[in-house]
Amino acid sequence: MVMVTLTGCGGGTDHSREPFCGGKNQGRTSEEAMAGASEQVKTLYTQNCLSCHGGNLEGRVGPPTNLQQVGGRMTKEQISGQIKNGGNGMQPFANKLKPEEIDALAEWLAGKK
Repeated sequence: MVMVTLTGCGGGTDHSREPFCGGKNQGRTSEEAMAGASEQVKTLYTQNCLSCHGGNLEGRVGPPTNLQQVGGRMTKEQISGQIKNGGNGMQPFANKLKPEEIDALAEWLAGKK
């Protein structure tokens, strides 16, 4: 008999300096990761993105979900399109978020380089 134990990232304790599943979080705290985010963006991120992308933008569902330097690999328009349409394992948010909310998230994430 083989027993497999699965663990996930996250939980009820502060994991702000722990490595994420599959890599390093570059030593960032949640506050550092959210730097430059407006209160609106912080709220939107917490309510819609945190479960997959993590409190440090480290990515909880594998390396493609790491957003710490997303602005270095995607333009604001590409990020906006990804949020709107989803794809590559991400659900679309076009029917959940307003265009101005998507734009605010994309603007902030595009600055993550």
